Amino acid sequence: MWTNLINDPLLAILMAVLLALAACFWLSRTAYVLPRTIDPDIPLQVPSWHFRIRNVFMVLGPLIAALFCWFFGSSVAALASIGFILVLLSLAWIDAETSLLPDRLTLFLLWAGLLVNINDTFVPLEHAVLGAAGGYLFLWLIYQVFLRLTQSEGMGFGDFKLVAALGAWFGWMFLPMLLVFATALSLVVVLVQRLRGKHKTGNLIRFGPYLAITGIIGMLERWI
Repeated sequence: MWTNLINDPLLAILMAVLLALAACFWLSRTAYVLPRTIDPDIPLQVPSWHFRIRNVFMVLGPLIAALFCWFFGSSVAALASIGFILVLLSLAWIDAETSLLPDRLTLFLLWAGLLVNINDTFVPLEHAVLGAAGGYLFLWLIYQVFLRLTQSEGMGFGDFKLVAALGAWFGWMFLPMLLVFATALSLVVVLVQRLRGKHKTGNLIRFGPYLAITGIIGMLERWI
């Protein structure tokens, strides 16, 4: 998992960039099609900023792949990390735009994390399994308690699955830091928005982007 697949750095970067371009094209298409497949009430007409995000995503993805390959090589672990980051970015984009975290991406990320850790790549496999199960169950319990106390849903099931996926990649010991950091980041953003008059009490907080940011930081921490 840690041995370079291509020894020539420039060739490795070129291949990583091409793979990232293909992945970004598919993920950007998925960011439009998949939410509307899940919820037909989502308008076919997208906001103008959707195209700006798509353009940034199509540039950022290959750039991330090139930098990652340049600094960390072209091993299976490095390529898996690039894919992990790109899928998290697309999930953050989809959640920010539609409030959805599609199973097709979150469950793919979960199974990929378990497969990557078969050989204890980032964490021992048993930690990955406990991370996936524990992440889902912990948020599910919080959801149930909140629902019974307030008669309203505090988060969606997509959040449970995304946390489970991150647990599969980083193990159960990463979960407390993940949840604390993502929650703190969301609260800071909401506070800033309220001070600017752009967030009202009762507005939905989309937790997916903060989980995704924390997951990306967690992956970079593994390499740096």
